[in-house]
Amino acid sequence: MATKTQTIIFSLKCTECNNRNYYKKKNRNYKEKIELKKYCPHCRKHTQHVEAKI
Repeated sequence: MATKTQTIIFSLKCTECNNRNYYKKKNRNYKEKIELKKYCPHCRKHTQHVEAKI
């Protein structure tokens, strides 16, 4: 019988250009949305990235 995994995969989306640049894993029990400041290759600068569904 297959069991449900405790990790989910999600994407990080740039708030300025709305491109999905990064994919991460997190624990299923962690309910808050993740917000990180990452480099966006499309904007060519560091911008705020927020969690989005795949």
